Amino acid sequence: MPAGPLDLGRAGEAAAESLLRAKGYEVLERNWRFRQLELDLICRDRDRLVFVEVKSRGRAALGSGAEAVTRAKQAKLSKAAARYLSENGLWGRACRFDLVLVRESEAGLVAEHLIDAFEVRLDGEQGWQPW
Repeated sequence: MPAGPLDLGRAGEAAAESLLRAKGYEVLERNWRFRQLELDLICRDRDRLVFVEVKSRGRAALGSGAEAVTRAKQAKLSKAAARYLSENGLWGRACRFDLVLVRESEAGLVAEHLIDAFEVRLDGEQGWQPW
């Protein structure tokens, strides 16, 4: 019996966390929330802070998880990241947004890590951070 969406989402986040830890990332937060904002994983990759969005799809899914990370979703992730940086006094810290795509296969869950998956721009030209 296939996993329900909530179970698949939790399993996908666990698979993403395992993949990132195996790559040497330090997981700082999982499911960080502020009001309606959420960041799936917040990690450290050497000197860089990494905000990770995890998208899980079942075997019967027609679309890619990457397609779900629309401009609107990117803006929401950017707001969440800005809040996290402000709360923790980390605005001077280099950071990026990664994406982990998890899909069900007959062999189990398969995770794919996309580094620097998107860049957030606030004014159309400059990046959202000063570097």
